Amino acid sequence: MDVLNSWPRIPHAVAVLCVVAVIAFAGRWAARVARQPVVVGEVTLGLLAGPAALALVGRPAFEAALPDQVLHLVAFVAEAGLVFYLVGLAHELRAGPPGASGPSGADRRGATALTVGALALPLLTGLLLVGWVQLTDDAAARGTAPLPAFALMVSVAMSVTAVPVLARILTERGMSRTTAGRLAMTSALVIDAVAWLLFTASVALASGEAAGLVRSLAAVALGIGCATALGLALRTGTARRAAKRFPALAALLLGAAALAVALTMKDLGMTAILGAAMVGFAVPGGESEPWTRTVSAVSRTGRALVPTFFVVSGIALLDDVSPAASWTLIAWTVALGCLGKGLGSYAGARLDGRPPRLAVRIAVLMNTRGLTELVVVQAGYAAGILSAAMMLALTVMALVTTAMTGPLLDLLDRGSDPPRVEPVPLTTTESGRR
Repeated sequence: MDVLNSWPRIPHAVAVLCVVAVIAFAGRWAARVARQPVVVGEVTLGLLAGPAALALVGRPAFEAALPDQVLHLVAFVAEAGLVFYLVGLAHELRAGPPGASGPSGADRRGATALTVGALALPLLTGLLLVGWVQLTDDAAARGTAPLPAFALMVSVAMSVTAVPVLARILTERGMSRTTAGRLAMTSALVIDAVAWLLFTASVALASGEAAGLVRSLAAVALGIGCATALGLALRTGTARRAAKRFPALAALLLGAAALAVALTMKDLGMTAILGAAMVGFAVPGGESEPWTRTVSAVSRTGRALVPTFFVVSGIALLDDVSPAASWTLIAWTVALGCLGKGLGSYAGARLDGRPPRLAVRIAVLMNTRGLTELVVVQAGYAAGILSAAMMLALTVMALVTTAMTGPLLDLLDRGSDPPRVEPVPLTTTESGRR
């Protein structure tokens, strides 16, 4: 409702979005110069843009240039862009011919083993980090939240993998349809859903209201129901003919439906990311399917808007952070973050019978945390569970682990064959070639 009431501020918000586009361009340029994935430049420069402007011009001038109503509009656009982009991502992950419900049995087993490893060990390393904070009596890092809520929140933050950032890296490197890429993305989506449930449980522990977890489970059921109903509607002959005849209108309506499902789930206590993924999986797929082109248009729009999320997150994350986070805390957070994700993902892939080199590649991909980590950390800080110092340490960990991905993949690629493309067909045409 605040967004609707802010319509007179739309020209101002458009001007801000133009500035964000320039920042994103500068970030991509800097990343190419540094031989990093362009998304790393977008994330880093986007996060620093708001705090840097605040330090340069001062708070009065900053708030005059970006008042709350405009910031709310820009934040809404950022979230919408994230939803649109993830609809396309989830749709690309659909395996098999149109009508298939998901990956093959081998894929599911591989993703299951990987998910267990990439979730369980990072949760344990999160508990180790909390134990270290308790032993050193670091009051700045500990904060004032109840210990169970704090421990669960830190563990969740250590366990997530950034679905949007990972998707950008896979796309830029041509790994979206490789074995490593498909397994990493499938596992990351599942981990995101589980992590958000655990996040809700942490908030419930902090507030003493267990009803929040029940509400989140109801939100998942509602999201599945809405996505299933949408998928059935899009499979009708009338809907397919309309998508062919009016592609722009079809893209607009699909984007609006995805945004409605995602924001409804968010209002009920879940993450909008999961709602967007549900819609993407539900849309019919295949090269001959008219909705594939529609999803592509929606996803391209989202990709153009995703850098806005980084800027908004930077303003929310770093504006009020004090310099209380010690370098020791940051070092422990980064080290345990890499250890948990790296060893956990590697062990999960090996348990599924993947060769060592492929298991290492998957572990490197799973260690990408950027965007989802920022969402969880920001939400934990806003809920009063994470202190400013711990938020800063987790934010640095997200940036470091994301920046590591590109160089480590380059190192693995030296002297080796290109990543093997997953043999499971993604479309009807590919199925015919098997």
